[in-house]
Amino acid sequence: MTSLRLLIMGPQGVGKGTQAERLSAHYGIPHISTGDIFRYNLKNGTALGKEAGRYINKGELVPDEVTDRIVEDRLHQDDAASGWILDGYPRDAEQVEALDKMLERMGQRLDAVVTLDAAQDVLLERMKKRAAIEGRADDNPTAIAARLKTYDTQTKPLLKKYQSRGLLVSVNGVGKIEDITATIIEKLDQLCSNN
Repeated sequence: MTSLRLLIMGPQGVGKGTQAERLSAHYGIPHISTGDIFRYNLKNGTALGKEAGRYINKGELVPDEVTDRIVEDRLHQDDAASGWILDGYPRDAEQVEALDKMLERMGQRLDAVVTLDAAQDVLLERMKKRAAIEGRADDNPTAIAARLKTYDTQTKPLLKKYQSRGLLVSVNGVGKIEDITATIIEKLDQLCSNN
């Protein structure tokens, strides 16, 4: 496979970050987490970071238009030339459209969308454990429930869009980490050899 451009999607606590890192190592392409890109731009005081910071410092959500530019900027970097795994974007229908236009401008196309799924009680349990280990203040029951609801209402419907394009690879996010990775790779290789 010469290049691979993937989205990894799923509710919080399903193991997207873990699987994205493993796929990144397997395919030799960067795992691009929108949270990491934001932190990088903020920490390094880039023009985009300063723009995003104006909203963040006021406790406001960064507008899609700024998020889109931050993502596009990252996809133009050298390490992403032969592919990438995008984690945490797109989150809504407007961002799907923005990503489509972005890739069109770059002369690229999306190869697949990996979605991991797990029952809500499994996700809640995992996030409770993560909160205990990492001491994350945002992993309290109220915040977790709100994030899962946002995923269900805004992001989950996007999966139908990608399914209709023949790009969706659905995998159960419960089980041994290495077994889940093996299933994703098998399904991805199958999908990409057919496209």
